[in-house]
Amino acid sequence: MTLLEELLVAPAGRTKAVPITVAAAKNWDGVLASLTGGEARWVEAHKLEAGSGGHLILPDPAGGIARVLVASKEDGMTDPFMLGSLSRLLPAGRYRLVGDVTDLRLAALGWCLESYRFPKKAAAPVAVLVCPEGVDRADVLRAAQSVWLVRDLINTSAADLGPEELETAVRMVARRFKAKLTVVKGAALMRRFPLIHDVGKASPRAPRLIDFTWGAARAPKVTLVGKGVCFDTGGLDIKPASGMALMKKDMGGAATVLGLAQMIMAAKLPIRLRVLIPAVENSIAGNAFRPGDVLKSRKGLTVEIGNTDAEGRLILADALALADEESPDLLIDMATLTGAARVALGPDVPPFFTDDEALAEDIAKHARNENDPLWRLPMWRPYYRLFESPVADLNNSSDGGYAGSVIAALFLRRFVENARSYVHFDIFGWTPSARAGRPRGGEAQGMRALFTLIQQRYL
Repeated sequence: MTLLEELLVAPAGRTKAVPITVAAAKNWDGVLASLTGGEARWVEAHKLEAGSGGHLILPDPAGGIARVLVASKEDGMTDPFMLGSLSRLLPAGRYRLVGDVTDLRLAALGWCLESYRFPKKAAAPVAVLVCPEGVDRADVLRAAQSVWLVRDLINTSAADLGPEELETAVRMVARRFKAKLTVVKGAALMRRFPLIHDVGKASPRAPRLIDFTWGAARAPKVTLVGKGVCFDTGGLDIKPASGMALMKKDMGGAATVLGLAQMIMAAKLPIRLRVLIPAVENSIAGNAFRPGDVLKSRKGLTVEIGNTDAEGRLILADALALADEESPDLLIDMATLTGAARVALGPDVPPFFTDDEALAEDIAKHARNENDPLWRLPMWRPYYRLFESPVADLNNSSDGGYAGSVIAALFLRRFVENARSYVHFDIFGWTPSARAGRPRGGEAQGMRALFTLIQQRYL
């Protein structure tokens, strides 16, 4: 049994579990009236008030735990993961949820996500949740396992996770589900995917394109592309020290599409899945690509290098061009691409870009339902003028400081022509300060929303 399976257990007959009674403000008086006189006095003595969001352990006469009382916030729990924080706060034991719980499935998932640790430590007594009645335990565990995978990969230092190690991680997932995997590197990479090669050639850790497929060949084609920059110095346009501090997470797009692929394959969704991960390290050496260089892409478009620190869109361009050649039904790319996205929406809400109105509405709906926030920004085509080049088909950056996330999305859009639907996600991949269900560190943003979207579309 895995740690996650131990955290969320299946109901087992009469096995005793301590009730966690969640009381909304409107029902608070009724809940208090149902307590014993001693319990009511205990609540009063500890000043737990309706709508406060706090919790209180109520002892039984033998000194054990009779129940845990939670005074949910007046809006019915602002964050559906909020109850998950109890997994760290309660003593070891077995618990069950009762009362005014807004979403039992998300509460159970929050419990699992809150319990994540990196690096993994020796097993210790933990608070265990009995899976609520009517909640698909396998579905919750599948989501939690993939989130933990993404977090593990992002949190691993760049010294321990370069392109080769990222390939190994992908191989492990592909092997588990009998997916067909190929890797292109060396001279073949230079010939077939020149932008990926040029970005990664200055590193002693060889660049590569990781490519795997799974599912029936005639099923609807869903292709996932993830930015796999295992560390980003900025290249010759070197980042300051503060800008490099979190660059181990610049492969967050690759980690997230791998986690999404694991969810899809574990659920056996009836699609033909393809995953493309260009894996590089953007380093500095005598052979590094330079500002002012004109590079040729797989698609044949030439790119003037305005900034070597805008390398993510270059490697994605070659991978997207390959994906687009087989006209997938749905093409998704995920990348920790621009600081401009964080300036616009902060670390919690990644933007996405698509021309498909129906797809945009579906993404927004699933983001709300899954407590996996996303927000649409426009593919504003007039901004193509901002990265025109006098010596190439396009520049990889613009002269001004405006609309950086939109410009990056438009750059990528130039490499997609045949896909029926295409969407780009500019994720942060990181939680700067801990919140319920989201410990500080690597995070799988947008993954769960996309899984439910794909599941609904193709089941």
